[in-house]
Amino acid sequence: MSTSRARCKRQLGRLLHCFFGFITGTLQQDSSESDLELSTVRHQPEGLDQLQAQTKFTKKELQSLYRGFKNECPSGLVDEETFKMIYSQFFPQGDATTYAHFLFNAFDIDRTGSIRFEDFVIGLSVLLRGSVHEKLKWAFNLYDINKDGYITKEEMLAIMKSIYDMMGNYTYPSVREDTPFEHVEKFFQKMDRNQDGVVTIDEFMETCQKDENIMSSMQLFENVI
Repeated sequence: MSTSRARCKRQLGRLLHCFFGFITGTLQQDSSESDLELSTVRHQPEGLDQLQAQTKFTKKELQSLYRGFKNECPSGLVDEETFKMIYSQFFPQGDATTYAHFLFNAFDIDRTGSIRFEDFVIGLSVLLRGSVHEKLKWAFNLYDINKDGYITKEEMLAIMKSIYDMMGNYTYPSVREDTPFEHVEKFFQKMDRNQDGVVTIDEFMETCQKDENIMSSMQLFENVI
């Protein structure tokens, strides 16, 4: 691994630490940090004020997140290989590779093969501080692997298997070979209201918001973001 990739990997680990800090409310503000503006790098991020308007993060929080990209990843871009390596560190008990691939694609809005700082921070804003509607819309995009506007049973099964593979021995209920399939069968039966073999975003939203069991089941997804 090159020195630059190793440094980028370490810093992304710190960024993900900040991410989990946001969830638990333990992230500390850096009171000594000046009113920093985003620096020019090979990929020029949007201005700090514009990103603040697009997200629900404060200026200080955006500065804290961006500092890693500015200092350690001067290209301002994160490739899929690095993303997979980082994610695997947080789930050593299982295989996080496939789920990280799907999650990377959900963050890679423009399908460029790289995650820009803007993509990363806008996605985090939705997942951490978005409304139920916004979070469900983001989840639908994750499950819609080929981005055709529909979720098939095969797509949902692929995502669910990747989650069980990643969680490994910590997955509940206990993993049997057919557990992901059973989970998806229950989801799909409730979501596919018109029984046409695909789930639209309207079906997904309506079913999830009305069914407490499904919302509870989605906690598995939320816990591994």
